Amino acid sequence: MNYVLGVDLGTSAVKVSAVTPTGTIAAQESFDYPLSQPLPGYSEQNPEDWVSGTTVAIVNLILKDGLKPAEISSLSFSGQMHGLVLLDKNSQVLRPAILWNDTRATAQRQEIEEKLGSQFEAITKNEPLEGFTLPKLLWVKENEPDIYQQATTFLTPKDYVRYRMTGNLAIDFSDATGTVLLDLNTGQWSKTICDALDIDINLCPPLIKSTDLAGHITTSYAAFSGLSTKTSVFGGAADNAAGAVGAGIINDNNAMVSIGTSGVVLKSEPQLPDYQGTLQVEDHGIPGRYYSMGVTLAAGYSLNWFKRTFAANESFERLTALASRQPIGANGLLFSPYIVGERAPYADSDIRGSFIGIDGTQQSADFTRAVMEGITFSFMDLLNVYQDNQSPVTHIVSIGGGAKSAFWLQMQADIFNLPVTSLVNEQGPGLGAAMIAAMGLGWFKEWQTCVDTFVHYGKTYYPDDASHQLYQQYYAVYHQLYRATKSLTKQLLDIRRQQNHAE
Repeated sequence: MNYVLGVDLGTSAVKVSAVTPTGTIAAQESFDYPLSQPLPGYSEQNPEDWVSGTTVAIVNLILKDGLKPAEISSLSFSGQMHGLVLLDKNSQVLRPAILWNDTRATAQRQEIEEKLGSQFEAITKNEPLEGFTLPKLLWVKENEPDIYQQATTFLTPKDYVRYRMTGNLAIDFSDATGTVLLDLNTGQWSKTICDALDIDINLCPPLIKSTDLAGHITTSYAAFSGLSTKTSVFGGAADNAAGAVGAGIINDNNAMVSIGTSGVVLKSEPQLPDYQGTLQVEDHGIPGRYYSMGVTLAAGYSLNWFKRTFAANESFERLTALASRQPIGANGLLFSPYIVGERAPYADSDIRGSFIGIDGTQQSADFTRAVMEGITFSFMDLLNVYQDNQSPVTHIVSIGGGAKSAFWLQMQADIFNLPVTSLVNEQGPGLGAAMIAAMGLGWFKEWQTCVDTFVHYGKTYYPDDASHQLYQQYYAVYHQLYRATKSLTKQLLDIRRQQNHAE
């Protein structure tokens, strides 16, 4: 039996999946590693922890699960996006990696906006958000100049682990677009951006496609991990791109809705789109394609917050079961899920959430239902961006926590007025990484054949017309909540900040 390994390098753990040519997951191993937050807004990790964790998982696949090294034909990666790993002339790590959820670089974001203005969005198709790699690089340049002067290249997290396995420095296109240093119009590093910000373009690593051969396992890493030096290593992709592959989002009109802590609406794009920065645009894990993505910052987090605050002793299953018995619209109650600010379609860190329509007849289950509906309405805002740009979605694949509830899946179908399908073998980015390895190895000639073999779909939920019409009336009110509450919540936040400062 031959296997490909999909290495899913996350923020809190790495999971390595061994997959057969028929798409069967034969074994999985994972390993946790710590997150460091030395100051408020800071989020860092030691890159060596990624290498060690990945290696332990691979060793366990061999020793505990009985995989023979000679049977592991290839491996590839999915990786947490946007992290900054700085290397010196000897390819040694200069400082802890700054992660995607680090928010220290607000001043650098403003600097980029001031120096490049609308030209930045025209080049990258994105806004220079703090989470991206470029503002982090500028932060090091301006706050740690001694370290910056020693840097000869940078990598993103999974590309560093791949370097340690192969000895070759490179970054794949999907992670390169997430740095916002890549010109999406040309597919090359942007000299315009580098010159404007006084960044040496030679810091940018070589570019490869996700399915390009990045090298083979080195003799030293083979001794460390037990892998064979004949094992091929392919470029891999950023986690959202790999997740789209693992969910089968490869066709023009299909989209993925993911309800985790945050929420994501992601659509495959055949050509380079321009959403004027409202949605992120990145290179897909499928060479030659792109994907666009909108993020709701507090999707599953809103429901977790509600449960933790008001129903700590209830299970999610009971909460959603009780909510399902309440009528559409939660007896006239609406919730806006802006409890940590919002990313898209409103890039507003100061907006805050609200309940509206409270009266004395509503029960706790109405509030649960309102939270679930508000989260789903926020996805409708994102889907409408596609509709407004003549790029409609015709089918949804739903993953994450929202896909574990038949009630929530039907709610999505009724609100979106689209068929919504769940996955039987929801493995997300790790499965996508294994699929990239399989395509790189030549197991399949076409991506669709790979999807048909690896991705197993569950039940499809179809919209009910009467329910959709009623949801539309509530959504029309929900869609006004952002603008109606923007000034009020900003005033409340300013008062709170002044109060906290005074204390």
